[in-house]
Amino acid sequence: MSELDRDALRREMIFWRRDLHAHPEFGFEEKRTAAFVAAKLREFGLDDVTEGVGGTGVVGTLKRGSGNRAIALRADMDALRISEQSDAPYRSGNPGIMHACGHDGHTTMLLGAAKLLAREGGFDGIVRFVFQPAEEWGRGALAMLDDGLMQRFPFDEIFGLHNMPGLPIGHFETRAGPVMSAEDIFEIVLKGLGGHAARPHAGNETLVAACALVTNLQTIVSRRLSPADISVVSVTELITDGTRNALPGLARILGDARSFRPEVSAEIERQMRIITQGTAAAYNVAADVNYSREFVPLRNDAELVDAAFAAARHVFEPGKIAVAREPMTASEDFARFLDHVPGCFVFLGNGEASAPLHNSSYDFNDEGLLFGTNFHVAVVRQRLGGEAGR
Repeated sequence: MSELDRDALRREMIFWRRDLHAHPEFGFEEKRTAAFVAAKLREFGLDDVTEGVGGTGVVGTLKRGSGNRAIALRADMDALRISEQSDAPYRSGNPGIMHACGHDGHTTMLLGAAKLLAREGGFDGIVRFVFQPAEEWGRGALAMLDDGLMQRFPFDEIFGLHNMPGLPIGHFETRAGPVMSAEDIFEIVLKGLGGHAARPHAGNETLVAACALVTNLQTIVSRRLSPADISVVSVTELITDGTRNALPGLARILGDARSFRPEVSAEIERQMRIITQGTAAAYNVAADVNYSREFVPLRNDAELVDAAFAAARHVFEPGKIAVAREPMTASEDFARFLDHVPGCFVFLGNGEASAPLHNSSYDFNDEGLLFGTNFHVAVVRQRLGGEAGR
């Protein structure tokens, strides 16, 4: 691709990305986004474009040569229920919803790759462009799989990427094995007898029990699990039905737990139930624990990590490619695809000055768009027998 063509594509992608940013949609509500993606894929001349996969997902298929091997490239499309704090002319036009995780950028980078590969080829086989809904609440990948993704659009391996605030633009990281954690969510409900704040002895209020339980739950990681296992238990909400002069008779404790092994997840749940029942008994209140598993751990295939590094060397400068030092306790439902085929998930820099992900001031850095697009293209050409090239 000439410098003139590169600059034209970059400007076009910035326009796409900012349009998507201005029109964010929550999970399974990405109707405009999906229509935008499908229209672009058809404009590029893909062999097949299917909408409505798993609700609002889109799958594009591009074939070149006679090869039957297929690889998938995945991007997430959904936004978050966060009110954007920005003066940008392309800021969210949907109150209370914003692209606070860069999925607008991920979608744009994959669209750019589809355009380049459709125009230039350079591979022998099949590419599936998977545009997934509802990543943020861990349901989109499962919805696409339940809708027959693997049967209708089979592929042998899958690659995905995510921007990383704090990592400089033009930098690349990934690692073999565990990359991102599972996420379990829990709700604990304590039930007692509320009453007047001046007469606590006349009732059986739940706030003191809830406060004790929040503290006791912190011993799961510090005292009940092996220090060799990375895990986190976080209480994020404590809600009661009390008011200024009324003690609560109901308290709800909500939060999440992160881990990298199913055995650790199971032990966290077991210990949570033991601690909850013991604390409830000590304060003479009733307790119910609701515990569910939303995200599974993301583990990269070692062979495909090597392939990703090989492709990255055609895109990123020497010294800007690194092995990620340790797994992250954030979660990604890309992991659901890895229950079916091997895959690799990588991270690209969003700039050292970038606001954090899921922050109301976050914005995807457009300077990173071509790096993601070129990485997708390099992976396809390397894995399907073409020239990776810059």
